[in-house]
Formats: sequence, structure tokens, C-alpha cells
Amino acid sequence: MNYGRKKAAKKRKDITSKSKLKKKRLGVRIFKGVLLTLLLLVVAGCVGGGIFIKKVINDAPDVTPEDVKPTGYTSVIYASDNKTETERLTSAGSNRVYKTIDEIPKDLQHAFVAIEDERFYEHNGIDPKGIIRAGIIGITTGDFSQGASTLTQQLIKNNIFDFMSEDTFFDRLERKIQEQYLALKLEKQMSKSEIMENYLNTINLGQNTLGVQAASQRYFNKDVSQLTLSECAVIAAITQSPSYYNPITHPDNNAKRREQVLDNMLDQGYISQEAHDEALADDVYSRIQNVNTNITQSTTPQSYFVDALTEQILNDLEDPDIGLGYSETQAYNTLYKGGLSIYSTQDLEIQGICDQIVNDDSNYPSNIEYGLSYALTVTRADGTQENYSSGHIKQFRNMKYGLTFDSEEEAYQVIEEFKASIAQEGDTYDEVIDLSPQPQASVTVIDQATGQIKAMVGGRGTKSSSMSLNRAYTGSTRQPGSCFKILSTYAPALDSAGETLATIIKDEPYEYADGTPVSNWWGDYYRGDMTMREAIEQSANICAVKTLTEITPQLGFTYCQNFGLSTLVESRTTDEGQVFTDIHQSLALGGITDGVYNYEMCAAYAAIANGGVYQEPIMYTKILDHDGNVLLDRTQTQEKRTVLKESTAYLLTSAMEGVLTEGTGTPARLSNMAAAGKTGTTSNNVDLWFAGYTPYYTCTIWTGYDDNTPLADQEWNYHLRMWKKIMDQINTTKGLSYTDFETPDSVVERTVCTSTGKLAVSGCPSVTEYFDKDTAPTESCSGHRTTRRSTSSNSESSDSSDQSEDSQSSESSDSSNSSDSESSSDSGNSSSSDSTQGSDNTSSDSNSGGAQSDDSGGDSASE
Repeated sequence: MNYGRKKAAKKRKDITSKSKLKKKRLGVRIFKGVLLTLLLLVVAGCVGGGIFIKKVINDAPDVTPEDVKPTGYTSVIYASDNKTETERLTSAGSNRVYKTIDEIPKDLQHAFVAIEDERFYEHNGIDPKGIIRAGIIGITTGDFSQGASTLTQQLIKNNIFDFMSEDTFFDRLERKIQEQYLALKLEKQMSKSEIMENYLNTINLGQNTLGVQAASQRYFNKDVSQLTLSECAVIAAITQSPSYYNPITHPDNNAKRREQVLDNMLDQGYISQEAHDEALADDVYSRIQNVNTNITQSTTPQSYFVDALTEQILNDLEDPDIGLGYSETQAYNTLYKGGLSIYSTQDLEIQGICDQIVNDDSNYPSNIEYGLSYALTVTRADGTQENYSSGHIKQFRNMKYGLTFDSEEEAYQVIEEFKASIAQEGDTYDEVIDLSPQPQASVTVIDQATGQIKAMVGGRGTKSSSMSLNRAYTGSTRQPGSCFKILSTYAPALDSAGETLATIIKDEPYEYADGTPVSNWWGDYYRGDMTMREAIEQSANICAVKTLTEITPQLGFTYCQNFGLSTLVESRTTDEGQVFTDIHQSLALGGITDGVYNYEMCAAYAAIANGGVYQEPIMYTKILDHDGNVLLDRTQTQEKRTVLKESTAYLLTSAMEGVLTEGTGTPARLSNMAAAGKTGTTSNNVDLWFAGYTPYYTCTIWTGYDDNTPLADQEWNYHLRMWKKIMDQINTTKGLSYTDFETPDSVVERTVCTSTGKLAVSGCPSVTEYFDKDTAPTESCSGHRTTRRSTSSNSESSDSSDQSEDSQSSESSDSSNSSDSESSSDSGNSSSSDSTQGSDNTSSDSNSGGAQSDDSGGDSASE
């Protein structure tokens, strides 16, 4: 604009006027104020940010190299040879097998670096270039999913922050700052190799696998050290999203990611073009599917032995006298997440023999039936729920014993009929159906020299789930019948009551203290004078009850406790005021409240086989922790005690040899090995037992219906043949030649008069018998005066026994007459009268265990 002089002067005047200068100064001041404010805000922000970061860092956990080591490892069970793996125990978050860095292929290490952290070997815990790259991509594309976490940060996140939830931006920011700070700190304490080793053993790789070894086994069924480049790329491709990149369920997704892994490895110089192309051409996913099919088909529930073993280990870990006094949760986590090495006592050869014989249907009665266990939840249209069980079906069909059917089809038909009877419109059903072959069986084999359980079978038929009903261990008690005569009566009589195998016991009419008659299994006639040996061989009920009455039921009860039988009831009062006790006369015949466990019965007989020394039955010798340190040594804490004199154990063994050669157990006589044992059968053949041993192993077998259905009379001895098959095959498989039981120095032989039990003289009917040298007869026979026990039952008149018998008889339920029923074999070694089938006087519910006297007389008595 063209100004004249006047206008220029005016303009200059306007500019330099006070008002203009004031406005100008005000603007400058405002500008300075804004700058100062901004500067103050920046300073305040920096200070605040610093304070915030300092607080976040102060709140970060104190991390050491020990803290980032992975936790939760697979526990491995080994057989008695200490090298054959039999089972792996895992729970959620524990399927991990640790491998050191030198056991992990370089290709696998490089694959993870290439796809997850290409500057891993260069940075000091955080990757600034990666952070900037991820930030630029996020700003320019809006995709903030590109991470910049290093392997070190991921290791910290997996092992330190794995439990934290990140619900807000502040949570994520706080965790990220702490993660980067700790990564810097950790890199100063650990080498790259150590970080890599821990990382590769930590990461989640899908299919419940943690770490590269578990993943290698799951996807390729091989050790991680054997992986090819192609297989390494598959595993490295999983880690970003174990579900989305799962090579089994989403092979196409994994294949794309795998190609990126191989491309990155090529670009970063870890592999050659040739190796890249060869790996890319590998048909690896077909191989993975084949492995998956085989693994899925071979997946089976834990065996009965392993079920019992895990139960024993958990109990031991919680027991301060044996283990570490852990809580239940601590014990569980240690077993299933501790990476333990468990050295079991299981002999796989013996276990295989027992499994084969128990599951061979030809060893059982021909009429196989099926027992039903049932649970049903009905959700009605209005949302209410009703629960039903096996008992409802039993009531619906008015079945006497339980749910046993001639076929599986019949069982399913009854289920449908029951459901129809309760059906309403709009119902939905959630049901559990379990059908098992009947009769059932259980077996335990123990090495009596060590107390180690070598084999266990808890049931017949296909095992459908882990921790299912184990009839050989603590899952089931059954009435023992006449197997108890040895433990409760003859052992204490010989050991501490001055009796001998030559003691004469008169078989004659006899009553319990409450007036109930005692009956022999062979019927309503009596054999008169019998030696104790003969009473054991022929399983004479009256002789056993008379003997226990004389030595007192209390003494018999104490001996049973010393034999390790944990289910005995000294005294129990119900809410209704009923009193139960096993201290009574029918203890002689196995009439007890709750029954016994198979494995405890086996351990009790193993004590006799072991010269009278009881050894607690154990299922493992030692357990090592993840680092190889001894956590438990069961051989050092195993309970051992002398329950019988060595002479008593041998006398019982000698008498029980006769059970197999002359008595009720002849079908169990072995082909080429000395053996001793005792039969046991409860009323109506509800429970069939045989407990016996050779100089090497003790074995007990039980068989019967789960629901206490009586077995047919003609089926009484098939379990004896099964016991024989098991023991004969063990002897053959183990190469055990014929061996006799060793006679101890404390036992002597004497020839005694069969009428008086005194030393025989010329003209006496005599027999040569074994004696403890301290109780051997010293007086010679004179005039054949017979020494007999009193025929009166009043010799036991204790109030406790009377009360016991009355209370016991009121508890019996499904099986109102349970005692032993023995028949002699058809081999001709027993007297002809033995062929009469009967039952003895003890009665008990073989499920609930109520014990009482059988008042039905001869034909219903059992042995």
C-alpha cells in the first residue's frame, strides 16, 4: 500500500502508541504463559510419569532365575524293574517333561527366534526396534496386534504374570512396564542359553502340552531331539495362538504360519534355500494325523494298580509320620504337577498273568450276567431337577438283590421302561450307565519277603475310567468267611494259648452264647473228635467257634488287628442306639461288621508266609522329586512287626498245606510248588475267597456278585482253579522250581496218640505231628483218656459277646445269612461226607457288613 508522508507518520504513531504497545506486550505475555504452561505440563507429566513408572517398578515382583523356571511337570511311574514306564500322571497345567538346552535341536531354537524374536541374541531383554516398528504399524494401520515382546518378556509373562488378569488399559500398561523392567534385570542374571532353555520348557503348545518335549511326543510321538526341520517349524508355529494354530484341529492355519517360520529362518540365515524347500515340501500334517489317531485309540484309563498306587502316595504325602505332612491340595499338586519319578513295586509279568486270568470269561460260570450302576438327572420343563439312582430302578422292578441282568440289552430295556414311568412332557435327561460283567473278581499278589504288592486286579471286564471301583483295594470290603479262622482263632490259639495242631476238639452240637446253634458246612451230623489240623483242613465251623470261645474273642480280635486288618469294629454306636462290635464268637467264622479289603487279607496271610513277620503292604519303593532328590523312601518307613512266633507261622503253614492236599481247597493244589492256603465262602455262596501262598508269593482272590446275589451251589470252586492258574503261571514265568517251606529250628516232630493228643505208646492209634518245642507234649498216653473241649457254650459268657451277637443280628440286610460254605474237592482226597454242600454259622451282609449267627440250621450253614 502506498502511504504518503502524513500517512506514514500516522502509521508510525499508531504503532508506537501506548495502547498498541500494551496490546503487543499482552500478546507476548500470553504466548510466554502458554509456553510456560506447556513446559510445566511436560515437566509435570515427566515427573508424574516418572513417579508412575517408579511406583509400577516398585510394585513389580522380585524376580530371580529360579522364579522363571517352569513349574508343573508330568510325574512318571516305573515298574519294579526301575526302567519300564507304566503310566504318566498329569493334570491341567502339568503335562511337561523338562529338557535341557543341549537336548533341544538348534533348528527348533532358531525357529522360535525367527518367528518370535529375531534380535534375541542381540538385545538386552527389550527390543527398541521392535517396539518402534510395532508402534508405527499400529498408528498407520490401526492394527495394534503386532507385538514387540521378546522371548525374555514372554518367559516372564508365562511364569510370573500368568495368573494376572488385564481388564483395563492401565492393567495392560502396568504389566508391560513391569515385564520390560524385569526382562532387563533378568538378562543381567541369565545367559541367552538359560533363557532359551526355560522358555522352550514353559510355552503352551496346545493339546494340554507344555514345553517342546511334551509337544513333540503329542504331535510326532518322538523325543524332541529327533525332530526334523519341518517338524520344528510346525511346533514353533503353534505358540502365537495354540488353539488357532493347532496342527491337529487347524492344519491349514498352522501350515501358513509354518511357511512364515521357514521363510524367516531363511531370511535370517539359519537355514539354506535347499533345506527351506525340502521342509516346505514335507507332508508333515498327514503324519501328525496318523500319530493322533494312534494316540487317541491307545488312550486308556489308569490300571487298578495305578489307581491304588496314587491313593497310597497321596495318603503318604499327607501323613507326617511317613511323608511330609502335606495338605490335601499340596499332596495332589506334588503328585500330578511335581514331575516325580515313582518307582513302583508292580511286576509287569505277574500283573499280565493276573489280568489275563481274571478277564478270561472261560474261567467263570457259563451264565455271564451284567450288573448295572445307574444315575439319572431329569430336568423338567419348568427347570426343576430330579435325581434317580440304581436303587430307584431296583424298587421299580422289585428286584431282591440288585440290578443284575442276563444281557446288556435287557438292562437297557429296563432303563427305558423306568424312564417312561417317570417321563413328563418337555423332559431332558442326563444319565450315567455302567454295565459290568458278573460275577466279579479281585486279586492281589504280594512278595511276602518284602511286603511289596506285585500285582492287583480290582475287577473283571473293561475298565472304563480312572479311579473307578477297585474291589482289591479300599474301594470295596467283602465278608471273609472261613479265611478268618486262621487269623482270628487258630493263630492266637497256637501262638499264645498253649494249643497244638494235635489238640483234640470235639465236633458236636454247640450253641453260641445267645442260644443260636452253630452249624458245620457239611450238614447236620458231627464228626466227633478232630485234631486242630483236621479242623483246619476240613474247615469245621463248630471246632473253630469252640476254640475262639476258649481263648476269648478279645484275644482273637487283637490278633486280627495285629495282622493289619483296618476295617475291624471294636465298638460302634449308631444314631439309633444300636451297638456293633466284632469282639464276639462269630469272629471265628469271619462274621464281622464291615468286611475286609482284599489287599489287607493278602498282607495278613503274607505275614504267616513270612515267618510271622507282618510287613505293611506297599506299592512303591521310592519317589524322586523333579530334581532327582529322594522325596519318599517307603522301604525306610514301611511298618514291620512280629505278629506270630516263627514256629506258629510254620505250624499254620503245615496245616494249610493240608487244605490243598486233603481238605476244602484241593482244586487249588499247584502243579509243581509247595503251597498253603485257606478257603472262605459266605452264606449262600455270596462271597468266595481263597488266600494262599508259596515260598515266594502270597495271593488272595475274591469273587462274587457286586450286589450280593448268591452263586449257584455247583459254582463254588471256580475261584480255586483261577488261583491255581495264576500261581502255576507265576512259577513257570519266573522260572521257580519246586521248593518246600523251610522248617524252623523252633519246631519239632512228635508222634502222638490220635485219641488223647499225648505222646503215643505201643498200641496207640498215632500220627506224627509238628509242634513248637515249648508246647510239644511230654506226657505219654495211658489208657486212651480223651481230652475234649467242653460242649457247653456257656464257657464264653461275657456280656460283651452276648450284646455283640444280639446287635449284630439286627444289622444284616441283603444277605441275611453270610458265613462260609466249603465243599471238598472231587479229587477223592477228602472223606465222602465232605461232598455235602452246606453253610456255616456266621451270617453277614457282604456289602454293609452286618454279622450275626445263622439260626437256620445245617443246610444253610457255610464254611
